[in-house]
Amino acid sequence: MRSPPERNYRARIAARLLLALLAGWAAGTALQIQQTALWSQVAYTGCLAGALMGVLCVLGTSWRQRPLSALLLLVVSAAAAFGTIGLRANSMQSETLDPALEGVDLVLTGTIDAMPQKNKAGQRFRFEVDSAHWRGEPVKVPGMLQLAWYGSVSTEAETDKPQSFSAELWAGERWQFTVRLKAPHGSLNPHGFDYELWLWEQGVRATGYVRAGRKDTLPRRLQASTGHWIERARQSVRGRILERVGGSGEATQALDGRRFAGIVAALVTGDQNVIERADWDVFRATGVAHLMSISGLHITMFAWLASGLIALLWKRTALWGWRWCVWLPAPTAALIGGVAMAALYALFSGWGVPAQRTILMLSTFGCLRLLGVGWPWWMTWLLACAAVLALDPWALLQAGFWLSFVAVGVLFAANPVGTPVVGPQAPREKVRGFLVKLLREQGVVTLALTPLSLMIFGQASVVGLPANLLAIPWVTLVVTPLAMAGVVWAPLWSAAAWSLRPMAWLLEWFASWPFASVSMVAVPVWVGAAAIAGGVLMVMRWPWAWRMVGLPLVLPLLLWQAPRPMHGAFELLAADVGQGNALLIRTAEHTLVYDTGPKFSLESDAGDRVLVPLLRALGERVDILLLSHRDADHIGGARSVMAMHPGAALVSSVEDDHPLQRARVSMRCQAGQRWEWDGVEFEILHPLAESYHASERSNNMSCVLRIRASGEHAAVALLAGDIEAKAEAALVAREENLRADVLLVPHHGSKTSSSASFLDAVQPRLGLVQSGYRNRFGHPAPHVLARYVERGIRVVDSPTCGAMHWTSLKPAAIRCERETAARYWHHPG
Repeated sequence: MRSPPERNYRARIAARLLLALLAGWAAGTALQIQQTALWSQVAYTGCLAGALMGVLCVLGTSWRQRPLSALLLLVVSAAAAFGTIGLRANSMQSETLDPALEGVDLVLTGTIDAMPQKNKAGQRFRFEVDSAHWRGEPVKVPGMLQLAWYGSVSTEAETDKPQSFSAELWAGERWQFTVRLKAPHGSLNPHGFDYELWLWEQGVRATGYVRAGRKDTLPRRLQASTGHWIERARQSVRGRILERVGGSGEATQALDGRRFAGIVAALVTGDQNVIERADWDVFRATGVAHLMSISGLHITMFAWLASGLIALLWKRTALWGWRWCVWLPAPTAALIGGVAMAALYALFSGWGVPAQRTILMLSTFGCLRLLGVGWPWWMTWLLACAAVLALDPWALLQAGFWLSFVAVGVLFAANPVGTPVVGPQAPREKVRGFLVKLLREQGVVTLALTPLSLMIFGQASVVGLPANLLAIPWVTLVVTPLAMAGVVWAPLWSAAAWSLRPMAWLLEWFASWPFASVSMVAVPVWVGAAAIAGGVLMVMRWPWAWRMVGLPLVLPLLLWQAPRPMHGAFELLAADVGQGNALLIRTAEHTLVYDTGPKFSLESDAGDRVLVPLLRALGERVDILLLSHRDADHIGGARSVMAMHPGAALVSSVEDDHPLQRARVSMRCQAGQRWEWDGVEFEILHPLAESYHASERSNNMSCVLRIRASGEHAAVALLAGDIEAKAEAALVAREENLRADVLLVPHHGSKTSSSASFLDAVQPRLGLVQSGYRNRFGHPAPHVLARYVERGIRVVDSPTCGAMHWTSLKPAAIRCERETAARYWHHPG
């Protein structure tokens, strides 16, 4: 028999080995997902073979040598993770759409895989492909697609009407569609959402839309819904909620039913798309967005509530003499029941990736507790992290992973789930104690997550703590139970909607405060990591002297300033907004935005999706918003930018009766206007004052802006909007010197622009084209590109470059976001 010191020694060694194993897996995962391109399968298989040999070496060592084996096990685990994830990624990347099949009419047969997402433009849905044909011949396409069917949704009786309508789709139905596909390609901007990573995680390897024009073959429903019963149930419940709460009628209008119906539906089914954009703005400003979506924190809080209720009921039934309640302790029943109820909730809410991660974390914690493993909380936390990354390694790059993981870690550090939440007090005292505990834990999480929110989103709510303290118990104990109970008795959905009314008023009041939320510039990783560690230290149950050590770790995050151009120089950032123009020009102390990109849908635009987050991350305050002309792909995001930068002066060529003028009256741009910022000269070259009284095409009314640096590197940028050959000729005739180092290619490279005489006059080194991937206009036109090539002008476009970075200090160079932030799941463009 081994002595106690020997057993303790072996226990410490085992803990070290386990720690090395878990840390190695996380490190290997982090290393692999940073790869810009995948290795061959042979290389990843070699990593696994090396890891296996390393395991054999560890097993062959004695206990006395195990301390030295921890380092080897760390490397072995990292190699195993690296090889495993690499093989998975290679397998996923093998399902790539053949470029020859992009943009052609394909006939697909398959099944609606999930509940379709509706918007005002139509429907979006995942489609599992059974077969694909092109010109009557079978072809291979990826097995999972993301499709859109644009048009008003028709009733069952209207499916034979003109194809401007789309039929009501249900999960589990088999359909035959004529579609056009393209590779998964999204905008790529600094500090922006990585759409291609999101598609990769979902297993979607191509996107497209249903061809339903008058000359196309009608889509056919081949079979009614079979299987997918959970998705069908979610869709049915969502439809019933929207119909009952968001229907017409005086009572509904008084309730603002459509608005609250979306929130109720989101709480029950997890469909966040039915919540209105204005409400999301309020939720983010007040820090309660996690309550209105099925996030990791939301599921954790649901498990907490369920475990408390189960423990209470379990003890009550044990007093009634039920043997199985006596046999199974209440804490154990509470733990199992809480995780099980959370899993059911996550399953019904769509079983999204964040929900899967949270359930896996909760299950890992629960299993360890049931097994009586007395690990420190941080080791249990690390095991949960490794388990999540084994299932979804790319979660490490998602904001939701970090928010839910840090939140759950803080919660478990304070009080592991399953711990009895009631004491020997009276029932009223038990409920009061549970509420106090719930509110305290949320307060701790709110404070701990503030540095993380600032790092990830560049924004945090100042009113988040009081808003959460009021909203969490109301949503958790009143709104959500009513909404969930409505599945059994529908009138309770109306009650849930009514219960949202006072909370919505309160949140709107919080959001109206002058400093309801604060924005921070994007910071280096080390600054953010230090701030997160400091935030966690300050909420731990330690003496205050120890907690205050975290304060200096947070200060760099609060004091960080984004670097800016030197005096006399300027930077130009052409954002990747698809088919449209949107540029950010920065001097030492000033900022100008030239155009704001397109409006993507009735609910989304480039201003809200791209420019506002980018400006916030760079810490910019816009001085002038210059809109070249009225076309939608240039002013689509203007309202979003103006709303976030109310002090920006608006300069444009839009007509006086344009709807945008009602939001903010603009000053006309006209040739001859000049100003200087920080040693940089800005000059409007077009249009002329008399052009506003002539019948000019909107393209030829584009504001043409010339920007000239000073000093040794007096580089010049020319932003030409959408001017065509007529306006180009007028510019050449009026201006003696049009030379520029960089040119925003007129009209995205249209065949009506970039005339030979204009290019000879400008003589740029670089031409920037902002256009959409496989756009329907064919921009830039091949013969136009040939003119640039003939003159030795390098042309860079946003589909292949992403966001384009240019500085007057290096006028011949361009930095592409798709190169600097390249990852193997990104499309080359």
